[in-house]
Amino acid sequence: MPSLWMLFASFAFAAMGAGVKLASEFYTTSELLFYRGLIGSVILFAMVRHRGGSFRTPFPKEHLFRSLVGVTSLWLWFFAIGKLPLATAMTLNYMAPIWIAAGLFLAGWWSKTNTVEWPLIVAVGASFFGVTLVLQPAVESHQWLGGLAGICSSVISAMAYMQVRKLGQMGEPEYRVVFYFSLTTMVAGLAGVLAGDGQQVGMPFHGHTTGGAVLLLGIGAAALMAQMAMTRAYRVGKVLVVANLQYTGIVFSSLWGLALWGDRFDWHVWLGIGVILASGIAATFYNTKSTPKGAAIKKTDPIASEL
Repeated sequence: MPSLWMLFASFAFAAMGAGVKLASEFYTTSELLFYRGLIGSVILFAMVRHRGGSFRTPFPKEHLFRSLVGVTSLWLWFFAIGKLPLATAMTLNYMAPIWIAAGLFLAGWWSKTNTVEWPLIVAVGASFFGVTLVLQPAVESHQWLGGLAGICSSVISAMAYMQVRKLGQMGEPEYRVVFYFSLTTMVAGLAGVLAGDGQQVGMPFHGHTTGGAVLLLGIGAAALMAQMAMTRAYRVGKVLVVANLQYTGIVFSSLWGLALWGDRFDWHVWLGIGVILASGIAATFYNTKSTPKGAAIKKTDPIASEL
């Protein structure tokens, strides 16, 4: 069952990415962030209140840092999705475990607490080779800005994952992490729209069509379901198995791209995706071995095991 939860999460994240790419024709990146955060916050708030949960947290600074880096990563990722083929943008974003592994290795090397992990060095080096294969057509077609945004998104996403891991080790339930992240996403998106990343002065938001509204609702709902399913998978399943299954999102994204936009890739792009996927799995092995398990969530939380 944990494997099915993670497969569903990967499918939902890919569906969200497809929705973002479709909606980017009608809304700006900041607008998409705002609606994604708004819909997720409202739905999760209603669910938690209905189950009697609490949003009070003893770690406001940690939540703020996690949310800010997470929103920055999400903004860059949404921007990349609008500029690149969906599978390419998803693959670049999924480099986060590689950056985490590299960061852990460098930290251990600097503090002289770890020996050289040659398999990790090979995995990180191979991932960069994979990126060059994936980005070659993007650079040639003047999509280099989207590719750069995708890579930066994965680097910052790695920082967000490390902070989520820290919050888990401190015993913070995941639904609070998801809620405060969604809330910050909404505020950041609104700030971006009001700052000028909107339609025009005096009318910052684009008008809605039926199709646009459906896409926005789908993005918010898919993102929330994906996060909840992923949380459940990590809670009840084996970390290594669950973490590796997230890479099925690349396959789902490729299928979405093929079905909706007729995306066709040369052999070197598929080779690059495969290399990054294999490198990510290798990095996940390293991360799993190098990271202590998080603290158990207190039994007094009435919905900690549900979200």
